[in-house]
Amino acid sequence: MENFVEKTFAEKLKELRTEKKLSTVALGKVLNVSNSTICRWEKCEIIPTITHLYNIAVFFCVSTDYLLGLED
Repeated sequence: MENFVEKTFAEKLKELRTEKKLSTVALGKVLNVSNSTICRWEKCEIIPTITHLYNIAVFFCVSTDYLLGLED
């Protein structure tokens, strides 16, 4: 189950970022993380903290459940 959530999150984050035409650098600045952190999230190498997950949801106007693949 954990790998499914990570992959879903990674795919959704990249999709949301590219839809807004944001680079990893630009999104990193918004979220106050490095662009390498964004890349690692998108590659399922690491998962965000709860605080980062919340900030991503607020920035993209989606729910955390959406980001985690619990709702469409």
